Order: sequence, then C-alpha cells, then structure tokens
Amino acid sequence: MNPKAADVAECGPSDSPSLPLDWRFSQVFGERTAGEEVQEVDIISAIEFDKSGDHLATGDRGGRVVLFERTDNFRDNEDRRELERQDYSTNRHPEFRYKTEFQSHEPEFDYLKSLEIEEKINKIKWCQTANNALFLLSTNDKTIKYWKVQEKKVKRVAVMNMDSTQNGGGGAASSSRAMSPLPNGGSYDLSFPPGGLPSLRLPVVVVANQESNLVARCRRVYAHAHDYHINSVSNNSDGETFISADDLRINLWNLEISNQSFNIVDVKPANMEDLTEVITCAEFHPTHCNTLAYSSSKGSIRLLDLRQSALLDNHSKLFEEHEAPGTRSFFTEIIASISDIKFARDGRHILSRDYMTLKLWDINMDSGPVATFQVHEYLRPKLCDLYENDSIFDKFECCLSGDGLRVATGSYSNLFRVFGCSPGSTEATTLEASRNPMRRQVQNATRPARSLMTRVVRRGAESPGADVNGNAYDFTTKLLHLAWHPTENSIACAAANSLYMYYA
Repeated sequence: MNPKAADVAECGPSDSPSLPLDWRFSQVFGERTAGEEVQEVDIISAIEFDKSGDHLATGDRGGRVVLFERTDNFRDNEDRRELERQDYSTNRHPEFRYKTEFQSHEPEFDYLKSLEIEEKINKIKWCQTANNALFLLSTNDKTIKYWKVQEKKVKRVAVMNMDSTQNGGGGAASSSRAMSPLPNGGSYDLSFPPGGLPSLRLPVVVVANQESNLVARCRRVYAHAHDYHINSVSNNSDGETFISADDLRINLWNLEISNQSFNIVDVKPANMEDLTEVITCAEFHPTHCNTLAYSSSKGSIRLLDLRQSALLDNHSKLFEEHEAPGTRSFFTEIIASISDIKFARDGRHILSRDYMTLKLWDINMDSGPVATFQVHEYLRPKLCDLYENDSIFDKFECCLSGDGLRVATGSYSNLFRVFGCSPGSTEATTLEASRNPMRRQVQNATRPARSLMTRVVRRGAESPGADVNGNAYDFTTKLLHLAWHPTENSIACAAANSLYMYYA
C-alpha cells in the first residue's frame, strides 16, 4: 500500500464521534507579571500559521510583525521505524522560538481627508516560500505590504588597504616619489600608494565565522486602492494573486504588480443613504483559484466564481439562516453580523463566527448551517449593557483543525472554546489563556441534537455568566485572535500582549 495514501486516509474526517481532547499548556511569549501594565502598542492584533506549520507570525497594534519558528526536530516524514527504535513519542507537541521581528507599518496621516492612519496590523497572510526565503503579506487600515524575510550571511572586510612592510618615510619608497610643485611654492606627492603600485592591497570581503542575520525587506507596497478600512487579505492558491477587502469593495491584485488592482466586488450604492450591509470578511478557496467567499454584516455568506464575469455583481451561492418569526429586536442585525469566516482545509466547509454563535456551512448545501455552536448565548439578557460599552461590536475570530473535526473561537475573560464537529460529537471545552488552561473549566450540559429537514443542527454547550469557581466574566479582557496549527492539534491564541500556545 502506498504510505502517502495511508497518511491521507488517516487524516480524513471520521464518521464516528472523536473523543474530547486533553488540552495542555505548551509555551507563552511575552507573559505579563502580576500588576504589569500593558502598553497599547504591544497588544497582538493578528496571528497566522504558515501552511507547513513550521512558522508562526503575529502582528501588533504598534505595526510590528514578529516571527516564530519551530524548533523541535520531529517531522512527519522522518522514518517511523527509527522513531520507534528510539522510543520517541510521535505525539510530541510543536515547540517554537522567537525568530525575528520587523516594523511593518508606521503611523501615517492622510492630508486630503484629514485622517490619521493607525499602524496597527489588521491581517497577516503567508505566501509561498522560495529559495529558503519567507514571504508574507501584512496590512493596516489602508496599505498592504509584501515582505521577504531571508537569512543573509554576515560579511566582513578581511584585508585592509595597507601593507605593514612598506614605510612611506624612507628607503626606496621615498626615493621613488615624484613631487609636483604648487602655485604657492609648496608641493604634493604624485605616487599612489606611497610605495608604488606593488604595495596596493584591495580590501577583501569574506564571510566571517558563518554568522548570519535575518533581514526583512519590503518588496511591494499596495496602496491607494481602498477608501475604507481594510478588513481582510487572502492569497490565492495559484500563488500569484490575492484579494483585499474593505467595507464596500473587494480588489484583486497580482503579487508582482503594486500599482494596479481590479475591483471585483462593489456593494456601494449610488446613494449612501441606501446602504444596508457591508463586507466584513473575504477569503479565497484553499484549492480552487476561481472561488472565493465573503461575509456581510447581515449574517450572510456569498460564494463567488471569478469565471462568471469581471465584476461579480451576482453570487453563485448564498448562505444565510433565516430568523424565527417574532424574535427580531433592536440587536438582531448587530449580533448577526459575521466577524470572521474560514474555509476548511478540504474546501468543503466554511466556518463563520457572529457575536453569539459559531456556524459550520457545507458549500454544497445552502439551506442552512450543518451545525451551530452557542458561544455567547448566556449574554443575551445583557445585550443592552454590551451595546452601551461597545462590547457588542467586538470581532472574534474562528479557526478549524487541519482534519476538520474541531473548531475554536475566543470569548471574554481570556477564554476560548473548542467544539467537536464530527457527527455525534458532544465535545465542548472551555479553556483559559493562562499556564493552567483548565483552571476555569466550565461544566457544560449539551443540548440534545435535533433534526431539521436533511441536515442536523447541533447546538454546542452554553456558558453561564460565571465559571464553576464563581468568577464573573470580565468583558475588558477578550480573546479575539487565535489560530490552529495546520497539521496538529495545537492552538496559538493572543491575550493582550501575550502569545499562548496549547497542544492536545
């Protein structure tokens, strides 16, 4: 049997429910000491693994991008028999170390609109590697940059332009000098160097002691294409193009062309008073270079096909869940707004996050989500308070495991939730971004599954207003950003300026 085929079969989703994972603390970078004040510029605003899982990038509100690299020696392609002979655990979790950082964006000022442009990094996306160099896209509200990070060997001057055996003050050197008179009666030496040409030593540049430095160089700047704040960047599977999205438009770029982009989606009405919804997130399909999806503030997801037309006014599929009659309120549209969408690795499913729930959609079935997981249902009685302090507008991200069996998203009090999405699974785990992730574990009761037409809608566990220790939830500490390792059960999440990593 082909071993590669066996590996693929092992990684495929299973029809039987998977057992809940036992999550453990792995690492933390930038951990705060008790009472330490967090600087605004140090708060992490973006997290992204590369496709291999060997590198991790974070961006912060100060416009910096920090890169981490995997350090453990275990790789999937190592000889399994050798690992067994050494009694090496194949479940060893990935370990990362700080690699480098660079200033991606600086604060700017738009003089035409009298508008300050923050340096905060909104999104980071990894691009294809080449020649042992790393490539990534980073964006703030207005400008996207294409970075190349590569190791450069340190070179030093080994031989200087001098010869210690020559003495310019005597012997043959002094006798061979040609003196030229000056108009004021003086003279100057015409010979160079002072011992004649045989004494000339050109400097030699050599690599010193195999030292190397990581150098980040900005290769392209994609600017002046968005009137509104950029909320998404997504690179295409063709390795040549990417999209950027703001509230009203989606632009298509070529990585090598920074002064031209194509507007492929435009939802701006002729009269801005007629505006009813905005674009909140956009994502390319992981394998189909002609397919992309974008979400809206009305809770819908549109699937687009670039082969249909140059300007994609019409969607190929629309995914939305209709509200039950009689349940509409002032907050209905606000909490329905989708803050993030992610394609599953196989491209078959889309995960979306709105304020209250996580929803899993099958792109072949547009009648409704195949699964819904309650994240903030316990906050429904407090929506007025959350509206007053603007917490209701918080944009939580979501992520899927590489095998598609689990999903995760953040919450308040630096908590995050992990749900099992395989058929029959009741897994619903609440973890805290700390060295003891299970410290505030919530004991949940899962709602029974119910059938709706041909799909099964499974409600995830709900969280009460306080944990089992009686601690009230803190709405000032929120876990907005997290990412799942592409091939292993490992999650990186940001709690203010700290990066926590967990494995199972």
